[in-house]
Amino acid sequence: MNNNSKVLALKYRPQTFDDLIGQEVVAETITNSIKADKIPNAYLFTGIRGIGKTTTARIVAKGLNCLKGIENLCKEDLCNNCKSIAESSHIDVLEMDAASKTGVDDVRDLIEFSRYGPTSAKYKIFIIDEVHMLSKQAFNALLKTLEEPPEYLKFIFATTEIKKIPITVVSRCQRFDLSRIKSSELFEFIKGVKEKENGKASDAALKLIVKISEGSVRDALSLLDRALLSLDEKTELDLNAAQKIFGYFNKSQLINLFELVLKGEEEKVINIYRKIYDQGIEPKVFMNDFLEILYYFKNIDSLSLESTNFSLNDEEFSKIKDISNQVDSEVLILFWQFAISSLEELDIVSNQHLSIEMFLIRLMHLSSIKLKKNLDQEQKNNNLDNQPVNEQMFENNSRTISQIKNVAQEEKQKSQSKPEIKSTEKNLINSFEDLLEICTLKKEIKLKYELEKNVNLVKFEINRIEISFNDNLDKDFVKDLSSKLYEWTTERWIITFSKSKGQMSVKEKQKNKKDELINEVKNLEIYNKVMEKFTDAELIDVKLNERKEDKND
Repeated sequence: MNNNSKVLALKYRPQTFDDLIGQEVVAETITNSIKADKIPNAYLFTGIRGIGKTTTARIVAKGLNCLKGIENLCKEDLCNNCKSIAESSHIDVLEMDAASKTGVDDVRDLIEFSRYGPTSAKYKIFIIDEVHMLSKQAFNALLKTLEEPPEYLKFIFATTEIKKIPITVVSRCQRFDLSRIKSSELFEFIKGVKEKENGKASDAALKLIVKISEGSVRDALSLLDRALLSLDEKTELDLNAAQKIFGYFNKSQLINLFELVLKGEEEKVINIYRKIYDQGIEPKVFMNDFLEILYYFKNIDSLSLESTNFSLNDEEFSKIKDISNQVDSEVLILFWQFAISSLEELDIVSNQHLSIEMFLIRLMHLSSIKLKKNLDQEQKNNNLDNQPVNEQMFENNSRTISQIKNVAQEEKQKSQSKPEIKSTEKNLINSFEDLLEICTLKKEIKLKYELEKNVNLVKFEINRIEISFNDNLDKDFVKDLSSKLYEWTTERWIITFSKSKGQMSVKEKQKNKKDELINEVKNLEIYNKVMEKFTDAELIDVKLNERKEDKND
């Protein structure tokens, strides 16, 4: 095949250790071991797709069998062995795809073939790609030969899923974990390839390719190949063209959308999203990018522009930093949880586009979201003791200040919201007994059961409950209790777990009281007389008769 007709991923495939990028430590270690003649029985290369596992395996095979030796490894003028290995036609270097040959019979044939020494090379080498696909029986058949092979036999394994390989096999190999290629290094590499190919592409477009490839050289070269072929030779590939080709959109749009979500500008948010959708962006791509932006907003203070892997430019990075200083961390964490749950919903909803719109609307209607600045302002208002303020006015103003909603949303919510809890009902829960009683009134039977059966009260205060619990407590208990307390009192309650044992649970108290009553009755004369006549009788419960007291009242 003409070299010019090859795809870029094959045309620029490394042929020597010097050609490898991002794997300098691995290359140096293997080179030194061959020079020192301390060659392991088997090599194991693991890592993500497209970072050079199979390529490194072939280079190792060349290093072991090159007629010029490892120090003068063939680069351009290839010896017979290196040329045959590069073309996958060497009789002593056998490449096997474990995905298509997974059975024990295939491995037995391999072992049988290994009994014969090399024909024209120093070592007979078996390169097994995607080795994790071998069956359990195949691995077992390989163990003995792998541990004590003939001096002329070497194994080279490559896999993307190291955890699927039995530990007995891994322990017999010299393992090398190939790392993802750094963004800056990969960018310089594909930029060099672009220049060699006389392609026209802007740095911004190349950075987008680097981001999408996620550290995979093969993916980056394949994307570059596709991009350069998508446009006329005289037309430069810019960022906008690259985004259309690869189905990505400008991050600045997403940052503007996020800012409008915080402000509650519902109409503008939906319009921006629809423009993004009209660009051909898949809903899942949008959600993953939204999660990425959330991550940057939450952790922007600990990140540098370089660490974002070319996802952001200088202007976007600065804008995120400015906005993040105004947003409470709790808001971002809450957004993250909503985004994750909405991402799962996409597999259920037939029209994913509508699901995304509803997700954005839900974010804007979260009533507990607050900006730090607004919280500070509200705190200042609370501290103005000397200034006479109408209580009702203050409540209305603070609600407007603290919520990230516009006036239209606020009025709409007022018209649709349920009647507020009366002020006399807000202070109903002043003790643990009050909490149990309101659970009964509100018909929260499951919650009451957990409180009575599996909870030991340590301390009860207004807006704060400290408890210990047993192993049977429901995993959603704290979430359910907090939610109901907020619903009933319109105030946030803190539920804390204590190492102290606390009081007996309500059910334990009831059982103890019942046992005491039963013991008291057993000491009565009437009980003894009943037992004399009914020897098989058993006292299982005692009920107090309060009829006389009721009549007297």
